[in-house]
Formats: sequence, C-alpha cells, structure tokens
Amino acid sequence: MAFLLEVCANSVASAIAAEKGGAKRVELCAGISEGGTTPSIGEIKAARKHLNIDIHVIIRPRGGDFLYSSLELDIMKQDILACKQFGIDGVVFGLLHPDGSIDKVLNKELVELAYPMKTTFHRAFDMCKDPYKSLEDIIELGFDILLTSGMKNKAIDGVDIIKELILKANNRIVIMPGSGIDEAKIKDIAQKTGATNFHVSVRKKVDGSMEFRKHDINMGSVSDISEYETKITDEFRVKRIVDILSEI
Repeated sequence: MAFLLEVCANSVASAIAAEKGGAKRVELCAGISEGGTTPSIGEIKAARKHLNIDIHVIIRPRGGDFLYSSLELDIMKQDILACKQFGIDGVVFGLLHPDGSIDKVLNKELVELAYPMKTTFHRAFDMCKDPYKSLEDIIELGFDILLTSGMKNKAIDGVDIIKELILKANNRIVIMPGSGIDEAKIKDIAQKTGATNFHVSVRKKVDGSMEFRKHDINMGSVSDISEYETKITDEFRVKRIVDILSEI
C-alpha cells in the first residue's frame, strides 16, 4: 500500500528537514502554539525556492475559533492569491458557522479562489457539531483533503471515528489523520483506520547561539518558552516514520 506523509513545518528550515527525511508534502505554518497561523510572505516564497516536494500553506489569520469577520476573510483571500502567485501546491483552511456547522458559502468562495491549488479542510472539522453531516458538506464543497483527529485531542483516541469517516467518504475525499501521531503510534493508527495519508509534527529543540543571555525577561506571554531555543522538524524522526510506513 502506498502511503503519503505530510509534515507540519513551522519554518523553511523545518520544511527542508522534512523533505530530507522523506516526507512527500509539508504544511507550512507559523504560530504553532496557537494551532497554526499563516506564515509570512517571505517564508512562503523561500519555502517554494528551496523545496521540491509539495507545499500546502495554512490560511488562518489568527488563533482561536473558526468564525471569521469580513476583514479576516479578506485577509485570507489575499493570502490565498499570494500562494497561487508563488506556485504553492495547496492551501489549508476551514470556516464554521456560530452553531458549529460548516459555512458552505464562505468555504466555497475560498475553494473556488484557490483553484487549481489543492484544498485541505483543517482541524476546524474537529470543532464542528456533526462530523458526518460536515463530512458531506466538505465533500460537496470540493475539498481534496480533510485533516482530522477524529473529534479528539489526539488521533490515537479518535481512530474509530476516523475509520468511519474513511468508510463514509468512500474515496470521494482523502481523510488524513493528524495530531499527536509519532513513531510509536503511526502503525497502530494506519492499521486501525485504513488511512493512507498522515499528518505529523515531529520537532526537536535546538539551542540558540547567543553567548550573552538574560533569563529574567521574556519576549512572549508564555514564560516557560525559552528565548534561547527553537524547535525544528527532526529529519531522522521523519525518516523513521517513513520507514515504518514502508513496512506495513
């Protein structure tokens, strides 16, 4: 069976590491601590310059919920057009109504604007009210991929729903499990769900090169995040996951 591994990359450096590890696609994001937000124009252009594999860019102007204002929608449209201009392969987004249903009107606008790029409906799906009605709406809208953890925090806990979604989708859309998938869980999730596409975030901490360090000041609001380290995709963990999938 042929499997495809997508890596959530928080930078161009992470995306390059993912490609070296054998990933076939990256989802390029900023704001990982918020669940992923749209990266900068420079990040998107540099990723396209340095990568040969497919790049999908998250279109999410802020963290929080998935009910957007008209101003935020305009920002999302401009980001989609920029991705198209820079030769990006796909975009990732999802909009909900206040009642937890899929906003078919606004999602349709963005799907049509994104064409011919691929479109992924992201884990906004896991915040919806009715997964099976939402699945049909997303298929009707023309999305190519649905990213989901099976309505749970971690995909390993949502395998039953993921399996049911794959059966109900019946090859009309790619159902891609994501959230908390690593070397220890990938085989189990693959075998229990029947999925062929997987979304992983396997990063390692990298110590910065600053010699002079001040430890009593934080640049951000999360005090337990060090100013002197970053996180980057672990090329070797990606390779281990690719190798595990190849043996199934």
